[in-house]
Parts: sequence; C-alpha cells; structure tokens
Amino acid sequence: MRQLALALAMTMLLPAAQAQETLRERIKARLEQRRAEKGNDAPAQGGLQELQVQGRKVLVHLPAGYDAAHPTPLVLAFHGGGGHAEYMADDEKYGLKKKADEAGFVVAFPNGYSKLPGGKFATWNAGGCCGDARDKGVDDVGFARAAVAAIKGRFNIDAGRVFAAGMSNGGMLSHWLACEAADVFRAVASVAGTDATANCTPSRPIPVLHIHARDDDHVLFNGGAGPNAFRDESKVMNFVSVPETMARWVQRDHCAAPPQRTLDTQGTADGAYCEAYSGCAGGVTVQLCVTDTGGHSWPGAPSVRRGKPGASKALDANDQIWRFFEQAAR
Repeated sequence: MRQLALALAMTMLLPAAQAQETLRERIKARLEQRRAEKGNDAPAQGGLQELQVQGRKVLVHLPAGYDAAHPTPLVLAFHGGGGHAEYMADDEKYGLKKKADEAGFVVAFPNGYSKLPGGKFATWNAGGCCGDARDKGVDDVGFARAAVAAIKGRFNIDAGRVFAAGMSNGGMLSHWLACEAADVFRAVASVAGTDATANCTPSRPIPVLHIHARDDDHVLFNGGAGPNAFRDESKVMNFVSVPETMARWVQRDHCAAPPQRTLDTQGTADGAYCEAYSGCAGGVTVQLCVTDTGGHSWPGAPSVRRGKPGASKALDANDQIWRFFEQAAR
C-alpha cells in the first residue's frame, strides 16, 4: 500500500519536475543564444558594433544622429595589407568615423584574412596581391558581398548608395570590387593601391577614384614594388603603375573626353593635383588625385606609422572620397 502511495506521489510530482527542467533548458538556450549574438549586439571598443561575417569581424560605426527610419549610405573601408579592422577604424590614423559623423553615412571596417585569432596582420585577395589571402585563394569579393548583406540586415542602408574604399592592399580590393561587384557598389575609391586584376569585366560602367603619392615607396607610382612593400617579395607582385591603372579604367568605362584638372596646387611646399575623366559611359566619372609627398599613407591623416613620413596635407582623402561618392550617387 505504501509503495502504491509513493508511486502516485511521484506521478503527481513528475509534471512539475518536467516543467522545471523545461524552464532550465529554456534559460540555458537563451544564454547560449545571447553568447552567440554578443559579437553582433554589443558595442565594441570605441562604440563600434561588431558583426561576425563568415567567421571574420566587421566593425560598424553609425553616424551621429543615425535614424533607423531613414535609409543611410554605407561605406566599406578596407585596411591595408598587414593591418586589421581596428587600425582602419582608428580616427588618429584615418579619421573615417569623424567624417561619417559629419557627412551622415555608416562606415564599416571589415577584417581581412588572418591566421591569428585576433585578426591582426591580415591581407586581402585582390587578384595579384597580397599575402596569404591571395595564396589561399580567399574569396574576398564574396566576403565583401556578405558583409554588405549582413549590415543591411541589421541597419537601414540605402542600397543605391553603397561604396567601397581602401588603403593599399585594401584599395586594390576596391578596384577588384569595381570589376566583380558593380551590382552592389555604386562607386569605389582606392588610396595607394593600384589595380591588381588580371581580368576585369564590370557589369556596368562604375565611377572610380584613385589617390596616390608620387613618392610612395611601397606601391611605386610608375609601377613595381618598393623596398618597403613587404618583407617577403613573394607575398606581393610587380605592382601596376598609376598611369596604367587609370588607362584601364578609362578604357573600361569608355571615357572619351581628355581629363580636366579640378585641383592644382603643384609648385607649393605640399602640392597636389586632381583630374577627372568625363564623357564616360553611363555618365560616370573616373578621377585621379596625386600628391607630391606623403609616401605610402592616407592624405590628411593626423598620424602615420612610426618612422614613416607624415601624410600629405595638400588634400584630405576623406573629403575627396566622400565628395566623389556623393556625385556618383546623383
């Protein structure tokens, strides 16, 4: 009799125990979900939002006054070879977050391919360059597409105003994105990184801006890799010259008119000039800006790597790039 009573008591307690166990499972599942989403939801250092895309980080800065009810332009900013997302996001080095706040665009800093858990010393596969990303055949065009899709899935992005800009190896990737992803990117800009593609057939005419210093000692203005380009020469390439890069885009965009000078401060202590090719298919523009000095750096940057010559102050790359992007989107 006592055994029967005990069995009945256990039967009555079973639903309560099961409910408690179910609650614990739900709590555990929710905690695991929060851990998985932590990188996507929590602000990273400096107020940046961190997204995980194909196992790599993408740091996103929302401009001051960002309104989720209104579509906002997006700029993907690709770091140089051997760099990483946090370095490109440092306003002391590039000033892109400040420019985003002033102009009202979202700026995202993707991380290149790296063997290291933290993502440092990363490179991009831009065709002929550079490093392990190139050697392993990493699909960085696909990664850039996925990054844009992930950002659009989280924030209100104007699909007609998505742009790419990059420094050095990241600039080379921007050129390749113009070749392979003109359906995603409205226009691209490259600083100190020439065209590294072997084949390029854009799906439409696309505006391209290239910025380069005459005294660049990494990606030489007239072609070739300088002595400071990479410790291991096999990790880079015989870089295409700036004139050849521009000639390629003039041909691809079917520009007919000769270039017109839009800026010329040559002959000054820190000179520069810009020239724009018009008469291109689809009404697009191909533009080149050249600084006399600054070496392998981002013109207008507050600071550069230790031991390097200061960035040119003859023009501000951020101002030039955003002005070019605005005109391209009209």
